[in-house]
Amino acid sequence: MLWRVKPRVLVVDDEAGVRRALERGLSAEGMEVVTAADGPTALRVALTGAFDVVLLDIMLPGLSGYRVLQRMRADGVRTPVLMVSAKDGEVDQADGLDLGADGYLVKPFSFVVLVAQVRALLRRGGGARRKLTLGNLVIDRGLREVSWAGQDVSLSPREYAVLDVLASRAGSVVTKDELLRTVWGDEQAATRNAVEVYVGYLRRKLEAVGAGEVVRTIRGHGYIASTPDLDSALGNR
Repeated sequence: MLWRVKPRVLVVDDEAGVRRALERGLSAEGMEVVTAADGPTALRVALTGAFDVVLLDIMLPGLSGYRVLQRMRADGVRTPVLMVSAKDGEVDQADGLDLGADGYLVKPFSFVVLVAQVRALLRRGGGARRKLTLGNLVIDRGLREVSWAGQDVSLSPREYAVLDVLASRAGSVVTKDELLRTVWGDEQAATRNAVEVYVGYLRRKLEAVGAGEVVRTIRGHGYIASTPDLDSALGNR
């Protein structure tokens, strides 16, 4: 049996108190939460396709939630989006839905209702994360194909599974134990050493096409799949 992966939610709001409250609450509901405080950051992070749901405020510095959503849909990112805003007019809600939002919640809202809506989107959005993008690296999860700048990258099933787990949590550290549980499941013979070996195999194949910096070791913690742009957006070092 494979390890159950936590749903990944991107929370976008310019109010720090709202971000903290939603991060605490959704984490307590068993979700992995990443936050962004402005439109440009939200767009860079959301375009990875590495989220199951995006909670998107409309009034954001730099780029409005409407424009973030518009760019996501134009780039083929199908992640379910729940717009969250103090703007409660019918036209505002209609604009969001017309641009491709999957729901609209007016502030102030009940956290219980928000969680219910997020879970409803999780149930409906099973095919949303079919493509993951990290710079020039594209992972087509439907076809199980990987390419770098248009060049195919040939991976074994196990190497692909390792990359898929890392890229599906783009910008976040994945521990060796998490990789072991998710990729190897209940295989009794698998150890942390197997994780190191296959990450090594994966890196060599990525390096061969110029993508060697995508997967990095975070010493004492695990591995991360990221890009300089995503690191900058999330404040990773």
